[in-house]
Amino acid sequence: MNPKPVKESQIEVTHIVQPAHINSMGSIFGGQVMAWIDLAAAICAQRHSRKVCVTASIDALHFLAPVRAGYIVILKASVNYTHKTSMEIGVKIESEDPLTGERKHTASAYLTFVAINQKGGPIEIPQVLPETDDEKRRFHEAESRRKERLKKREERKQHR
Repeated sequence: MNPKPVKESQIEVTHIVQPAHINSMGSIFGGQVMAWIDLAAAICAQRHSRKVCVTASIDALHFLAPVRAGYIVILKASVNYTHKTSMEIGVKIESEDPLTGERKHTASAYLTFVAINQKGGPIEIPQVLPETDDEKRRFHEAESRRKERLKKREERKQHR
């Protein structure tokens, strides 16, 4: 399988925040943002692998600023790192005030996806080919996060 550049599977998804998305504090439900993140990451993972992919984990999700009704939410997803059957997808979320055009970085998330075959078992995927300095930095950071995830998984197994 030939490695694939990050740019081949990068996606950008745009939503407008509707009143039904708003919580009692007047900002978007965190769960709504989480659903959009998972969907954007899944599309990116499937585009990279051209396989059915499932969410294995959400490594980190950080909400940085509230988003109000009527704002535009932009999700940018890209493959940060690949292993044999899994990949880390990074999602950056921005909000835009439609009246001023001001954009804010409102959340970030890292998700791990696994490509699966028809029986639900893991299947090999193409490796990602980081080309830019930023892509290479994200690749190395994701590699470190993967090592930490595996270490924590082993620790959990020992405590069972």
